Amino acid sequence: MARIIGVANQKGGVGKTTTAINVAASLAVLEFKTLLVDADPQANSTTGVGFDLHNITNSLYDCMVNNATAGDVILKTEVPNLDLIPSHIDLVGAEIEMINYPNRENVMKGILDAVRDKYDFIIIDCSPSLGLITVNSLVASDSVIVPVQCEFFALEGLGKLLNTIKIVQSRLNPALQIEGILMTMYDGRLRLSNQVVSEVRRHFDEMVFDTIIHRNTRLSESPSVGKPVILYDADSKGTINYLNLAKEILQNNGMTKISNEERIIE
Repeated sequence: MARIIGVANQKGGVGKTTTAINVAASLAVLEFKTLLVDADPQANSTTGVGFDLHNITNSLYDCMVNNATAGDVILKTEVPNLDLIPSHIDLVGAEIEMINYPNRENVMKGILDAVRDKYDFIIIDCSPSLGLITVNSLVASDSVIVPVQCEFFALEGLGKLLNTIKIVQSRLNPALQIEGILMTMYDGRLRLSNQVVSEVRRHFDEMVFDTIIHRNTRLSESPSVGKPVILYDADSKGTINYLNLAKEILQNNGMTKISNEERIIE
């Protein structure tokens, strides 16, 4: 039974798609069967793992509006153990088309429940808005990773997003948890980056991942060749950061090969 993790922040440009692609690829490389769901109409996760949008015939839009099954649209990527449900610009229109659906917040949950048994993890890349598609993603998820850029404005958006998560918890998905807040685009040379990290840690304490994603050229270049950073440059700082994050997620969910009790040598 897969654990479904949404990657959400209504502020754009904070590293959501980069995080979704690379966490999914890192979990796949660690031999966990992983499905990446691109729920963003910009379809950057789809191109980021090497697919040309012109060649995609069926996408998440067809599942949500045209009653296609997830099995019809899942594509195999070049990363072993990593599959993809692609997105399409049509997904913008899905919000309007779904407005009269009786159970419109639960459409994605129904789609993913059908394939849940085949995977260990399902990672959803949410769109940078708080519309119906994002609400669908949050209702379908067991937990949420919230990427936060190490900039001042990113802090302001964080409060709004946590309010939205609370509303979804109270009305639609009581089991939704926050997997963690992830600090991205960190530059250790800047005083501001360090201030933002310490501020977020002070306020949110246990909710913040120990792993911090540093600014990394390789990480920025990898989408241009349509590969996760682990395939583009396995030794880069970006790869190591995301592998550490994958390991931290596994530890938090008790899914490492060795239990935490056995790690401690007396």
